[in-house]
Amino acid sequence: MEQLTDLKAILHSKRANIYYLEKCRIMQKDGRVLYLTEDKDEQLYWNIPIANTTVVLLGTGTSITQAAVRMLASAGVLIGFSGGGGTPLLMGTEIEWLTPQSEYRPTEYVQGWLAFWFNETQRLKVAKHFQLLRIEYLQKVWAKDKDLKNEGFFIDDLDIQQAFSGYSSKVEQAGNVTELLLIEAQLTKNLYKSAVSRTQHKDFARNYDGADSANAFLNHGNYLAYGLAASTLWVLGIPHGFAVMHGKTRRGALVFDVADLIKDAIVLPWAFVCAKEKMSEQEFRQQILQKFTEHKAMDFMFEQVKQQALREPRP
Repeated sequence: MEQLTDLKAILHSKRANIYYLEKCRIMQKDGRVLYLTEDKDEQLYWNIPIANTTVVLLGTGTSITQAAVRMLASAGVLIGFSGGGGTPLLMGTEIEWLTPQSEYRPTEYVQGWLAFWFNETQRLKVAKHFQLLRIEYLQKVWAKDKDLKNEGFFIDDLDIQQAFSGYSSKVEQAGNVTELLLIEAQLTKNLYKSAVSRTQHKDFARNYDGADSANAFLNHGNYLAYGLAASTLWVLGIPHGFAVMHGKTRRGALVFDVADLIKDAIVLPWAFVCAKEKMSEQEFRQQILQKFTEHKAMDFMFEQVKQQALREPRP
């Protein structure tokens, strides 16, 4: 039991690593989790610091042993199967998350979440609150990120201000989740236009199966955000099915709700910037993970989900 406790000593919101692995074998050896790659005539072992890792994404050509899964579970690491480059293998819409099974997670958050979840009006209020938080976070990130400013992303530019114009009032006036989803989609579409104009990415159209770099990076970055969201919900003990927005259309829906808090702020602009710079998948991934850490994306997810779980339902 002492070893298991040590593996969870670092809070998930403070862990530094997300791993994407392909063409390798993951195994347990001498009390550590390693991945094995083959280089010509030799085999190379690389260590995964599981106590400081939130998510391991397994891409094409990977296998994992039962012993390695057991150790990853004991450290509270989520495992996701994906297609090449960290994006899904089928239709670009789903990863099956393998969550560590533990009956010793907190109970107050799931109980607080369910206290309002069965009331449709309360559920809609939380969905609206998440949308407003999403904009607040984006404005905060874009206002202080010097690297984004160097790329021409200024929060007070006219087109960006117009994208936000009236958004809060539209969200407040939405009568149901369907209306809210349409308002959200229009905002994201306007932000795409702003990013395209700054990076000169011609003829862009959002396509999950698109072969261009911007679409591939958007997919990749979004799934890194989904990994953070899935980790947040697992640690807090809230099942993915209790969504406030995406529940009627997608499995694992609450993961998408929580990931939306930070996707537009970080993944969206950097997908276009990195595509303009002709970065590799690995370089893009490093850039996104650096920005997640710099802007404390996971801390923000934890804070907001906890606040909503412990809020007093209003009559």
